[in-house]
Amino acid sequence: MSAELDIPKEFAETIVDPKAYAEENHLQDVFTKLRADNPLGIARAEGFNPFWAITKFDDIQHVEKNSELFHNGDLSTTLTTIDADKAVREMMGGSPHLVRSLVQMDNPDHRNYRMLTQNWFMPQNIKKLEVRIREIAKTFVDRMADYGNECDFARDVAFLYPLHVIMEILGVPESDEPRMLKLTQELFGAADPDLNRSGEVSENTEEGVGSIAETVAEFMEYFNAITEDRRANPTDDLSSAIANGKINDEPLDHFAAMSYYIIAATAGHDTTSATTSGGMWALCENPDQFAKLKADPSLIPGLTEESIRWVTPVKHFMRSATEDTELRGRKIAKGDWMMLCYSSGNRDEERFENPFKFDVERMPNKHVAMGYGAHVCLGQHLARMEMNIFFEELFSRLESIELAGVAKRMEANFVCGPKNVPVRFKMA
Repeated sequence: MSAELDIPKEFAETIVDPKAYAEENHLQDVFTKLRADNPLGIARAEGFNPFWAITKFDDIQHVEKNSELFHNGDLSTTLTTIDADKAVREMMGGSPHLVRSLVQMDNPDHRNYRMLTQNWFMPQNIKKLEVRIREIAKTFVDRMADYGNECDFARDVAFLYPLHVIMEILGVPESDEPRMLKLTQELFGAADPDLNRSGEVSENTEEGVGSIAETVAEFMEYFNAITEDRRANPTDDLSSAIANGKINDEPLDHFAAMSYYIIAATAGHDTTSATTSGGMWALCENPDQFAKLKADPSLIPGLTEESIRWVTPVKHFMRSATEDTELRGRKIAKGDWMMLCYSSGNRDEERFENPFKFDVERMPNKHVAMGYGAHVCLGQHLARMEMNIFFEELFSRLESIELAGVAKRMEANFVCGPKNVPVRFKMA
């Protein structure tokens, strides 16, 4: 990697810093400058191996759709320090992954493992869940109304509604949902002292890896018991599909099955929670958009799509080149690590008109928040259905809403969304 292609050192330090994603304004300023001046440059941040920072929509999409040329699993699939990568490899016998789920896989494994549950999440199948999801949505709108006229929309509503939906699909008892939420927040909020397992600032070192590994181990202990039960007593839930799934006529090995549960039990609700709470935060700051929705509820799918673009809860994935290639006229060498900066791609001025405006009427709204190509989000249709239904039920009763304090995002450079959205509201 040539030094002449380097992005400024302070920019590199910003895009790896979990705190920058909590503040976001400065981060977006950095991404804006990179898109204009060096949209495909090399980031050299203290403690990290160098990587290409890919900030333009079209370049992100190019990498996503060429999954044979740009692999997920050869190096760490998420940004990690040199020390943390070393610790994981020592722990995992040379592998850079604490879990090996769909996002850490390349073909043929990715294709084979995705096929195990793909039918579950196809539009025609999730349509069967619509009546039940609407019942759940009404319950949570009622719960919000029960708070009177103030609540923390993130903690009291948005975190819990998608959690209940995916846990019911998995067949996890409602009594275990708080535990699943806690473990998810520990996993994705590993750098945030308010959310991680230790309650302290994590520097992504060996100690931080140990804390994440403890969370993963607790997930695996829980779902191992689920697996044993579903193999003995299969039902029609998603856990049974995983427990009894086969690849090449062989049952899933323990690690593969546990990894599958973890991705379903975490990504299956956390990103939807972040998008729902982040969308409501944006509406509180843009009362004109709220007024449009109240006047015309047919705009709700536009609210859902714009919330997904606006929040972009998955901030990045990493890829590595399987052979020498070129991108934007620059030579990418075999083995080079690259960061797909989704939140930058979703503010790309060449792709979106007024990208820093929250606009529920934005058309078209072809963002990259759900990924693209072979690794497009497996649960994208379920997530959209959940949000559309919830907003339909909420806006049929919600008369007004505003922030009632300071809303805050979690400190995380991988999966990041609001952790507090205090609101004051009036329900019909």
